[in-house]
Amino acid sequence: MESSAQDGAVPAYELIIVSYNSRSQIEGLLAGLPGDIPLAIVDNARGADGLREMIQHRPNARYLEGAGQGFAMAANLGARTSSYEYVIFVNPDTRPTLTAFDALTSQLAAEPNVASSAATTVGNDGSVEIGAGGWEPSVRRAVIHAIGLHKLAPQAGLFAKPRPYLPIKVDWTTGACMAVRVSTFVALGGFDEQFYVYNEDVAFGRAVREHNFTQVLRTDVLVQHGAGNSGAPSKEMLRLRGASMARYVAQHNTLEHARGIRLALALGYATRVLAALAKGNKGRAQEHWNYILGVTSGRASVAGRTVTRA
Repeated sequence: MESSAQDGAVPAYELIIVSYNSRSQIEGLLAGLPGDIPLAIVDNARGADGLREMIQHRPNARYLEGAGQGFAMAANLGARTSSYEYVIFVNPDTRPTLTAFDALTSQLAAEPNVASSAATTVGNDGSVEIGAGGWEPSVRRAVIHAIGLHKLAPQAGLFAKPRPYLPIKVDWTTGACMAVRVSTFVALGGFDEQFYVYNEDVAFGRAVREHNFTQVLRTDVLVQHGAGNSGAPSKEMLRLRGASMARYVAQHNTLEHARGIRLALALGYATRVLAALAKGNKGRAQEHWNYILGVTSGRASVAGRTVTRA
């Protein structure tokens, strides 16, 4: 097994795919990749959709049973048990190519101070998604995001929506398609397992900066995202998104600043609720309302089980 890049060669790597009832999406993901690509599937659904059987004939695939405790814990399990120097976290609903993988891992091999190299995710129509990366939450950034001013000042809010091929500096990157050097990732503590899902990437970015490493968001590496829906229903996940943000800002801010960030986000999403209702979109309004419930209470559940509390 090749463990590092030599003479410009692309280093060997393993894909880490965290699944929760995501078999159909993973089938679509793997359909566009070589049958012998090294990969590990960490199954948080405990075999409910037959993933072990699906990959048993792939020569370089391994199956790990996750603890059902969310993305961060499962992703860490995959990375810590890998025998490769580099791993790439890949969401089931992304559609990356070998070219994308090679670009991300080659950068890590060439630049030891880069802790992670992430692709820029795009929608099915090719437009860049907001949230491919972002910046450390603050009251100012939360207010700008809440009132929608980030649309006019794209680098002033919480979440980045970069322009393709234009470099951008961010504080954290999404783990939807992100390569790491395993030794660095583990040394930094991996993803923070306090977070069931959401904000574990923000927390990792904070650890990266505190240890004088950097993260790179590759705006020249575009990867389709959103090929399906993985995990819990959207309303449940919107509440979880809000609760995870509440937990993160409570841990890393004074009480006053944390309350300010949460209040700004709650008021901002309240205006989104009203706008959605005015358009007759009750479903969208309910999703925004669930985010408000999460960010104000700091609590969220999945399948009736509380998974986070601020």
